[in-house]
Amino acid sequence: MAWFKKQPRVEGQRDGGEGLWVKCSYCREIIYRKELERNGKVCPKCDYHFPIPVDERIPMVVDAGSFEEQDPLLAPADPLQFKDIVAYKERLKLNQEKTGRPDALVMGEGKIDGRPVILGVFDFGFMAGSMGSVVGEKITRSAERAIARHIPLVLFSASGGARMQEGIFSLMQMAKTSAAIARLQAERLPYISVLTDPTFGGVTASFAMLGDVILAEPKSLIGFAGPRVIEKTIRQTLPHGFQRAEFLLEHGLIDMIVERKRLRETLGRLLSFF
Repeated sequence: MAWFKKQPRVEGQRDGGEGLWVKCSYCREIIYRKELERNGKVCPKCDYHFPIPVDERIPMVVDAGSFEEQDPLLAPADPLQFKDIVAYKERLKLNQEKTGRPDALVMGEGKIDGRPVILGVFDFGFMAGSMGSVVGEKITRSAERAIARHIPLVLFSASGGARMQEGIFSLMQMAKTSAAIARLQAERLPYISVLTDPTFGGVTASFAMLGDVILAEPKSLIGFAGPRVIEKTIRQTLPHGFQRAEFLLEHGLIDMIVERKRLRETLGRLLSFF
């Protein structure tokens, strides 16, 4: 077959490894994977910021070699013995094997421009970054450590919301994390929340929107319910760009949109102000 008749391999197709091409979920253009990686996982055509794994995010933000993970072995239980298509215990095992971590949040202490911070980063690859009891406990501990160390807290959110497999135990984390952030703010310690694509559900409805400063990456989807659910509920067409970071900034729900390549610089500047 002539080369010009061949279809490009895109995300999901394999050619001795990862696909050579990736389709942008925003502009739908096909991008050469190596070009995307050279651009920091940012679409060169529309500036959409692709989700990135925790192991790439942390080195982009903190000073080299400064990050020390805390509570790396904290893992969820199955208090409800929940089962849908797959039992929750089995689903946890599959996601732990896939990501190499026990749950959807990595917490630790590091430095940004020489200033110590408590840093948390969600792994969307672990059950869509959903918040269960372990995620809520880690965020609470991170706020308590920030108070004990008298240093700022920085959280990067990427989540589909509360984890349904833990039922009310998951929903309780919304109040638990919000109370922990309130204690942090009562001590007049800064909390910077960074919203990445996507951030939804109980995460948005709790700690993610409680930052003293709320940043977002360009074109990130941020909300409670998804746009299709809202349209079907209210039976109206939503405005163009609804729930994108730019729409939220225009309506005063976030403070700043920051490109990935400028995030560390911006965080450092904000920390110096505080």
